[in-house]
Amino acid sequence: MKSVSIVLALGLLASGGIALADDDLYKTKNCFACHRVDRNTLGPSFKSVAAKYAGENGADLKLAQTIRLGGVGVWGQVPMPAQNQVTEEEALTLARWVLQLK
Repeated sequence: MKSVSIVLALGLLASGGIALADDDLYKTKNCFACHRVDRNTLGPSFKSVAAKYAGENGADLKLAQTIRLGGVGVWGQVPMPAQNQVTEEEALTLARWVLQLK
């Protein structure tokens, strides 16, 4: 019974119920080059992004796509380059981590 509970808990975590990212993931994936958690640099702070998309359905998928494909125009005319080194799973984890920041 105990092993079943552990498997179920791990399944919930892996399914995206909780974003499991930290400073190490965003630093190793090059996010730190333009973003910080609580202050704007070349790009918006992660807390600003979280505030902008708070309560928006599908925001995690939208941000994950922007992480992977890049974009321009949402935060001004400085483009965010595509981050091809970030997998789809990592992009979604990062997006969910950003969105939970307050």
